[in-house]
Amino acid sequence: MEIIPNVHLIPGVIANPYLIVDPDGLTLIDTGLAGSHKKILKYIAGLGRAQADLQRIVITHADGDHVGSLAALKQAAGARCYASRVEAEAIAAGRQSRALKTRGVQKLLFGLIAPLFKARPAVVDEVLAADQTLPVLGGLRVIETPGHTPGHISLFAPAAGILFAGDSMVSSGGALRESRGMNTWDERLAIESVRRQAALGARIVCVGHGPVATDAAGKFPRV
Repeated sequence: MEIIPNVHLIPGVIANPYLIVDPDGLTLIDTGLAGSHKKILKYIAGLGRAQADLQRIVITHADGDHVGSLAALKQAAGARCYASRVEAEAIAAGRQSRALKTRGVQKLLFGLIAPLFKARPAVVDEVLAADQTLPVLGGLRVIETPGHTPGHISLFAPAAGILFAGDSMVSSGGALRESRGMNTWDERLAIESVRRQAALGARIVCVGHGPVATDAAGKFPRV
């Protein structure tokens, strides 16, 4: 599904992966659960592009629903992977970058579904720093957005007015909300990250879970 020219949401994948088409190749933001690489590669083929056109994979954070297919995609396409230092270390170890705050029945339920979120270890080829700009979509700037996880990043393309927010926010009911609850490492930092992102002036916000938020200025949480 094309959101704006050259920016696509690949449907049917948990969590939302986004594909950016530039003249020099393709950039993927997040990879979904393990096994999602098949849908991602099929979508790329549907655009008339080859697997080898996938040059970059940027990971917002190391949760299994965002990094699960990274190893398979790197093997298939030879793409380079980018992430923050904290998340890169977790990806290399095949684990999350923080523990979930589960208790009682919740802990039991998450224990049962944990295998679905398991990710194979993978190599991150380049560690990203705050305010670094990638040569993607006219300039894709790295925004530090800790809170959901310690090293969570978002990515902002000022020329297109589009923000890729990962799980720093969730889209629901026509509005955005900050990360909170048992899967949030630090709720105070999560709120600070939302404030930082709201100040960017993005017109479109692409989140990991929920629909893309258009006309986003009035949809940021009031925190």
